[in-house]
Amino acid sequence: MFDYTSEMFHVGHLVPDLEQGMDQMGEDFGFEWTQVVFREDQPLWTPQEGQRSVPLKFCYSMAGPQRVELIEGPEGTPWWHGDPANLHHAGVWADVPTLTEELLSRGWTLVMAQRSPEEGYGSFTYVRSPTGFLLEPVALANKPRMERWFETGILG
Repeated sequence: MFDYTSEMFHVGHLVPDLEQGMDQMGEDFGFEWTQVVFREDQPLWTPQEGQRSVPLKFCYSMAGPQRVELIEGPEGTPWWHGDPANLHHAGVWADVPTLTEELLSRGWTLVMAQRSPEEGYGSFTYVRSPTGFLLEPVALANKPRMERWFETGILG
């Protein structure tokens, strides 16, 4: 069985306005934030719509080991704050295809991935448990780059 506790590194929170969320949570909790990443064409695959690209903005709190990820995403995606089903996720470092397939075999549902299952899912998926918990397996290959981002605040 996968060890969630040792590999969990963030909790994602959806916001209608990223900068406002950063200001409010930074002030309320003393968070310092990484640089904001804005992707005009974030790859997104869902079982309902297939592959597409959407705009996405996000950042992480810098202190760890558990971090808060703030995400501003468009309506009609699993990243949109206005859908009550999107109260959001915990992220774990993992072999994405292996963990995703293991969870699907236990009755979890694939919500989305960076790429289609036939393409190996990409560097992340979102999978929902039968009780509603949303988990984001993130590729271990991303860990060194993201750890540098968390340490310096700059994604490079």
